[in-house]
Amino acid sequence: MPSLIDMRRRIRSVRSTQQITKAMKMISAARLRRAQERAFEARPYANLLQEVLESLVARVESPRHPLLVRRTEERIRVLVLSGDRGLCGAFNTNVIRATERFLEEHRSQQMELALIGRKARDYFRRRTTSIHQEFVNIFSHLDFHHAREISADVISSYAESNTDAVYLIYNEFKSMLSQRVVVKRLLPLAGFQPPPERAAAFLKVDYIYEQPPQEIYDSLLPKYVEILTFRALLESAAAEHAARMTAMDSATNNAGEMIESLTLTMNRVRQATITKELIEVVSGAAVQ
Repeated sequence: MPSLIDMRRRIRSVRSTQQITKAMKMISAARLRRAQERAFEARPYANLLQEVLESLVARVESPRHPLLVRRTEERIRVLVLSGDRGLCGAFNTNVIRATERFLEEHRSQQMELALIGRKARDYFRRRTTSIHQEFVNIFSHLDFHHAREISADVISSYAESNTDAVYLIYNEFKSMLSQRVVVKRLLPLAGFQPPPERAAAFLKVDYIYEQPPQEIYDSLLPKYVEILTFRALLESAAAEHAARMTAMDSATNNAGEMIESLTLTMNRVRQATITKELIEVVSGAAVQ
């Protein structure tokens, strides 16, 4: 049976850990609020840009652009978004497993990875998969220029026919308690053909363009890729903070239950020690 000193030492250790997990939970909650706001703000912006492109398509006779060209998917690049740190439950594991499944399903094709986040970088460095790009420590100060930097090489590679398809694998933020792994094709882009009723509505609006619609269309498509990449980064950042907050909340509660259990055990040990001492005193008095 452990001694009282050992029990007290263990309770102090668990209580100290509980304070750390509680502080991490509060920090993650504060960061989540900001990340959640940014993720929600990016959604309507991407949707509105898509509507603008659909409106332009209705005014262009035959939309053409290198980012719209479909080819046989023989050379595929995968953008994998993970976190830079752990202690966030299954957040990183789920993305890595989804990537492994994707690689297995496309093992006959030539694959290369662009890894965003230290956890994915460290994991796939130990594998034989070709790594084309690495980006770490960007989520602590995430900005649009990160999306532009990541997208620039992807856009040029696809436009020059060096890549046949580009996919995104990341955690999408659903709620504080739910994140969903998304496997999404980034390139080639869809043709932005609106439904018939929306196309008719676009034609009724009398837009005035300073440049030809085809020219505007061509300039907006790369921007749209950057927006989609930035949105995925924001979703992943929000999902990571939510996962870490949930994990730290669970750890804090588990520590509380452990402290209660250890305290109960310590009281039993103390009671047994006192009882033993009383028996020894009574037995000694009886002998005398």
